Amino acid sequence: MSSRVLLVGVADSSRSRWAKADSLDELAALVQTAGGSVVEQLVQVRQKPNPATLVGKGMVVRLGLMCQEHKIDLLIFDDELSPTQLRNLEESIGVRVIDRAALILDIFALHARTAEAKIQVELAQLEYRQSRLTGLGIEMSRLGGGIGTRGPGETQLEVDRRRIQQRIVTLRRGLTRIDRERLTQRRRRTGLFQVVLVGYTNAGKSTLFNRLTQARVRVSDQLFVTLDPNTKALDLSRHIRLVLTDTVGFIRSLPVQLVASFRATLSEVRDADLLLHVADAIDSQVDRRIDAVNDTLEQVGAQDKPVFLVFSKIDKVFDEAVLGRLRRGYSNAVFVSGKTGAGVEQLKSMMQRLVERQMVSRSFTIPESKWDLVSLVRSSGRVVKDEAHDGKRRMVVRGFRPVLGRVRKEVDLALGRTNRRIQGAKGSTLEP
Repeated sequence: MSSRVLLVGVADSSRSRWAKADSLDELAALVQTAGGSVVEQLVQVRQKPNPATLVGKGMVVRLGLMCQEHKIDLLIFDDELSPTQLRNLEESIGVRVIDRAALILDIFALHARTAEAKIQVELAQLEYRQSRLTGLGIEMSRLGGGIGTRGPGETQLEVDRRRIQQRIVTLRRGLTRIDRERLTQRRRRTGLFQVVLVGYTNAGKSTLFNRLTQARVRVSDQLFVTLDPNTKALDLSRHIRLVLTDTVGFIRSLPVQLVASFRATLSEVRDADLLLHVADAIDSQVDRRIDAVNDTLEQVGAQDKPVFLVFSKIDKVFDEAVLGRLRRGYSNAVFVSGKTGAGVEQLKSMMQRLVERQMVSRSFTIPESKWDLVSLVRSSGRVVKDEAHDGKRRMVVRGFRPVLGRVRKEVDLALGRTNRRIQGAKGSTLEP
């Protein structure tokens, strides 16, 4: 049986009341993803939060009566709660209380499938709970289940600060190892253009990833389905191959513990050559979602990366005025449907033009008899000139600087060995 949930938000003015109401709608979607059922949503307008309970005393009484009347199991605040506020609210109202950050952490725990994701989520949850140990003796000793209690497990909630700290140290060591593994993987991809999909959660990134790469990563109309990065090669043309990565979705007020714990995953974003910022064209709050993603990119140090804004799900937009407004407001954006493929070729053409601007030309002079080296040079990019004269081939290749640099070293090394062998046998040197 799902938890019956009451949502509460605090707005600092009547003008911001509607923005808070929209935020509660998003919170309701998060609750649904976590398996809960929202019974009611309340917004209190209050210039200054009550340091003891966030909301006013009258609202605390009202919440208690509503919880009794509607048999509420869980109270979720859209705003961050201090340990003291959590304790006071639970004691006054008599039901379990969590905040938005705890709910997001719970959803991450729900969707964590791989060992890496589980480590990242557990570390984030423990760091979040460690910061709230003060005054939460009752919370930390409670045995139970449901939204807000997933992750490391109820027995972990009973340990003291020292035990939690020991576990955090162990998890951080595990993430350090993951960091090294990911660094090794990225080094293997050195020379390939790195494109990373970013965007608000459930914006359609994975569907677009599948369309571009013919992959079959899991797609669901839920929040935070993708936690682990998925990477696959994408051939834009015969001589242009790049690496495309699908990453975890962002959300407004993403808990700082998650940002820190997912540093290995988010390093894909920081190391990208191009970011595809995917935005949901049918989302009525799309402008705010775009701003939230930009804020998160700045938070992870990727604000200066080249970005293509991509509006997805255009197959679901039935009002042409909606697309017209977006085109006027975001004139450089591209509009696609990952489901039908509409606009995808335009997106690939834009990426190809950007990639080609990053390419350079290099010339190689190789003995005609060294077919293995000729083949190596041909594979390094697009051959724009290939001339043979006096037993030598002069080839001009256009490609990525790191790839051409690596091939240059291999060619020089091979020809150097050849020269030494010839010099030893005949007392003369073949000049490349």
